[in-house]
Amino acid sequence: MSRWMLTLLAFLSLAGSLQAQSAEEKVRNDKKLVEQEGYWLYGDLAKGFEVAKQNNQPIVVILRCLPCKECVKLDDELIDGDARIKPLLEQFVRVRIVSTNGLDLSLFQFDTDQSFAVFFLHGDGTILGRFGTRSDRTEWIGDVSIDGLAKAMQKALDLHRDFPQVKASLTAKRGPVPEFTSPEKFPVLSNRYKSTLDYDGKVAASCIHCHQIGDAIRDTAFLRKQKLPDEVLFPYPHPKSIGLILNPKERATVENITAGSFAAQSGFRARDVIEKLNDQPLVSIADVQWVLNSVPATGGEVRADVIRDGQAQQLVLKLPAGWRELDDISWRASTWGLRRQVLGGMYLRPLTDDARAKLKLPKTSLSLQVKYLGKSDLAHRAGVRLDDVLVGIDSRTDLLRDGDLIAYIMHHKQPKEALKLNLLRNGEPLSVTITMPD
Repeated sequence: MSRWMLTLLAFLSLAGSLQAQSAEEKVRNDKKLVEQEGYWLYGDLAKGFEVAKQNNQPIVVILRCLPCKECVKLDDELIDGDARIKPLLEQFVRVRIVSTNGLDLSLFQFDTDQSFAVFFLHGDGTILGRFGTRSDRTEWIGDVSIDGLAKAMQKALDLHRDFPQVKASLTAKRGPVPEFTSPEKFPVLSNRYKSTLDYDGKVAASCIHCHQIGDAIRDTAFLRKQKLPDEVLFPYPHPKSIGLILNPKERATVENITAGSFAAQSGFRARDVIEKLNDQPLVSIADVQWVLNSVPATGGEVRADVIRDGQAQQLVLKLPAGWRELDDISWRASTWGLRRQVLGGMYLRPLTDDARAKLKLPKTSLSLQVKYLGKSDLAHRAGVRLDDVLVGIDSRTDLLRDGDLIAYIMHHKQPKEALKLNLLRNGEPLSVTITMPD
């Protein structure tokens, strides 16, 4: 049996036992196994750059949250011995990072609600591309695939091969230097975490998870009494929010266009192959999100180079003010803190069509059911109960998702201001008023 297959079997054996392990055991066992096999550099990015420069190889860095059950599912696929992945992986210097402690946030800028993200890098630190997209709390279908990963890896290899010619087009794949250049430097994290994992103590508890970076950005703004901008509230908008339905098995190929959407209005069509956005070559849907994330909430234009029926064309994607609010943020881990901050702790989900029809509520009207609410949460103390149906907030009935509610409150409500909730309980209307926290 080949060394590759032995490595895979060991990985799969570990993955199969993860469900029964504690978070502490997962982290320690993963480190032991990976270092023993030696196929990946475990947390040693500096060594990765050293080897990449010596061998003139690109680097693949996988940021992977070990305790996350959903990441286990995707990681199982990645290491399942797929014939497309193995020969591609072996052309990279492979680095595995399992926490964000000490992570260089001037280099690794990504959607922190992802808990599985891939970076392809040149040895000089230039980003060749990103991989890893998610738009659901538990399902990856429609966002990533092994086919898509293989094509992203091949494109990264192509860009590395042609690096002198394409380097200038890759510059914008790296964002500006942030205020806090590593997670543990955020004021809300600095007293709790260090730049390295504590393998001599409680290693799992010492880990800064990806979503905590986004949480820290928001919490820092709250501490400074700042309003959250839409760029923070609606990060890394998914292409489908503007009508671009991309094929997860390709790099950036349009599978469908939502009628009447901004993508449709800008001239995109099904089967268009998007080669570049704002002159940046694309390796995956995550690269599309990176470019979209650079467009301010006030609106802007994105240049697109596409191949349509074998012919090169140029399109201009026009995004108006407020376009980011079309994105659905309800799946994001970051919304839990926002729900406590502005929704009084209510976790709301849309009614089923049958339940809505029974209550005679139109699809175009607010109808969200309270599915979780802690007894100490503000909304519960004000009188809201599980299974209540929210049908209005102040005088608004047109806010259809909890993300819409969060945005409305963040934009229009002041601390200590009253917020009126119109509810149905067992079909009977009632109103509850909560006071926004200071």
